[in-house]
Amino acid sequence: MSSPRLLPALLVLALTAGDALAQSQRVLVQRGETLVRQHCALCHAVGRTDTSPYPNAPLFRELSKRYPVDVLEEALAEGFTSGHPAMPEFTFSAERAAAIVAYLSSIQTEPNARPQRR
Repeated sequence: MSSPRLLPALLVLALTAGDALAQSQRVLVQRGETLVRQHCALCHAVGRTDTSPYPNAPLFRELSKRYPVDVLEEALAEGFTSGHPAMPEFTFSAERAAAIVAYLSSIQTEPNARPQRR
């Protein structure tokens, strides 16, 4: 195959791979949304605009104001405890933890916010 023909073929291949990655990410985000709605929505606001049923429960869309959301993946997979007596301990598989973090990252109101010092 000559160079003039190779470039369009490579471009098509790259675009197809990009579409597959985007689709994969959408599926991961949807899976994460399902998980947080099943496990967390009883107490927390888990969407872009809802309010928490418990006023002191953090809004999931604002978690990035407290800490980098991506650090939650390891905590969710190893067993997450908040120290709050009303919140149960959660442990998710690595795949589920990745899906939850993908969803949480997708709804942050300030995705690049600097976490507040406590």
